[in-house]
Amino acid sequence: MSKSQPHVHQRILNRIGKHPYFHDDLHSTRKNEMRWLTVERTAVPIKNLPEALEGLTIVQLTDLHLRPFTQIEHIHRAVYLANSLKPDITVLTGDYVWHDAQDILELAPALSKLDAKYGVFSVLGNHEHKTDPVLIKETFESVDIPVFINQSIDLGIGKKILYLAGIDDGWLGNPDIKQTMSKHRGDAPVVLMAHEPDMIDWYADDARINLQLSGHTHGGQIQSSANKPLVRPYLGRKYVQGLHRVNESWVYTSRGIGTTGIPLRRNCSPEVTHITLVRA
Repeated sequence: MSKSQPHVHQRILNRIGKHPYFHDDLHSTRKNEMRWLTVERTAVPIKNLPEALEGLTIVQLTDLHLRPFTQIEHIHRAVYLANSLKPDITVLTGDYVWHDAQDILELAPALSKLDAKYGVFSVLGNHEHKTDPVLIKETFESVDIPVFINQSIDLGIGKKILYLAGIDDGWLGNPDIKQTMSKHRGDAPVVLMAHEPDMIDWYADDARINLQLSGHTHGGQIQSSANKPLVRPYLGRKYVQGLHRVNESWVYTSRGIGTTGIPLRRNCSPEVTHITLVRA
């Protein structure tokens, strides 16, 4: 479907998204939290973490879903907030667009402003696979943000290595944990980017995986009260938000930045995640 002839449902959403409500500066006073930004800070204890990696910080942004409800100024504020945390690593864990893959052409330059000591890295989500994963991957790489599809990198930190890996989307992609972990050597700690949190159950018997960072759920986007989401999506039904222990691994699920479905967040503000690795 061409961008010039969007589906009638998309045209309606685009019309809603152009309402001044999504562009003004009154979001901080509204009960609708969709344009709030919260920093969630979590320390994750890692078994046998080398001293050189003690205190390593990771900032996570996920589920940005640019347009129609999430506007680019919201993304700019999230990027500014992420950079203000001065992370060692920044990770992007999928769902950058909602209906139109072409939105990545505006989003990627905004994300290119992210700044982290050891780099910015990403994986794809189900909405990338629904739209145009090739365009999105190529656009990210054009602004020097690598996209990991069952891939990894050894990050040298001091005299030690952090094995940072990214697996393909579990819903519509072709995830391959064996390939993703194939270059792991020795006892290097492993941080895995995976869009859907419940994927951890597929390979939690692999004790090498110390921490999985995920999004996908939006925290339910609307919660009747704290930690009681009204909606739990496929592969996001068990680990809806926050930190969870799964066998010898941890999984952290971020509520994400953007908003989809209906233009509302309640008891579930958008989140910039700040993770600190500490020795168990």
